[in-house]
Amino acid sequence: MERGRGAVAVLSIRTVAETGSTNADLLAAAKTGASEGTWLRAERQTAGRGRLGRAWVSPEGNLYASTLVRLRATDPAAATLALVAGVAVEEAVSVFVGSRRRHPGLVPGFSGRQAMPFEAPSASPAEPWTPEQVRGDGGFAAGGVRLKWPNDLLLDGAKLAGILLERLGDAVVIGIGANLAHHPDLPDRPATSLAARGVEVAPAAFLDTLAEAFARWLARWRGEGLTPVRVRWLERAHPVGTALSAQLPDGAVIQGLFDGLDHDGALILRLGGGERRVIHAGDVFLL
Repeated sequence: MERGRGAVAVLSIRTVAETGSTNADLLAAAKTGASEGTWLRAERQTAGRGRLGRAWVSPEGNLYASTLVRLRATDPAAATLALVAGVAVEEAVSVFVGSRRRHPGLVPGFSGRQAMPFEAPSASPAEPWTPEQVRGDGGFAAGGVRLKWPNDLLLDGAKLAGILLERLGDAVVIGIGANLAHHPDLPDRPATSLAARGVEVAPAAFLDTLAEAFARWLARWRGEGLTPVRVRWLERAHPVGTALSAQLPDGAVIQGLFDGLDHDGALILRLGGGERRVIHAGDVFLL
């Protein structure tokens, strides 16, 4: 399928019955000159993966797709493509769920292989808190579609979709997995699917909606900068004050309240004593 809409990049969507990983396939294609706007969808994956090399369960009926972006010298930071992908996925899911509840929040950062520089903004003093005071829904309203730092989309507080960014030179491959018909039993967090909530959608139809949304937001990211994408995130992400637990790459675990993100998308937690901690990478869980 190929479509063009003014400033929106032409889309090329190819579907295969089975592959190891759509991300791996597009990374290989990038080496041989594959163009921006290429999408690859697989009915099944045999070696799908998520962040930190985790296996991604890939039964038929869910979405397994990747797309390619070619970076330009005038583009915003490559890390912020995670924001573009998140906004597009949330929009596509909301089309089918039919509910767009607006909550304040901020943007997640880059979830790919390459670390990005982060700098925390200045902050005013905050009142101390304890996890017990906010544990429960943590200020995160049950119900609805929400984005969670760094790369998850939640439905009713359970994981519905994930995003994986990988970079090779000027090529960024963005992998998106969404639980449409099935969802796994995860050991560390709840998961759900659209089917489990009474919504039936074919992967091809979902990807048509997602690809259009991604192309539109990519064009705005490239033409207008990060601001409109950030504004969308402010409406769609989990709210400031949400209680979170962050497991850092060195194994340390930090609990705090979501207190926004710095200008490059790093997570800011307000700790029990009122101080702020900037998290550049790690696994984050709702408390």
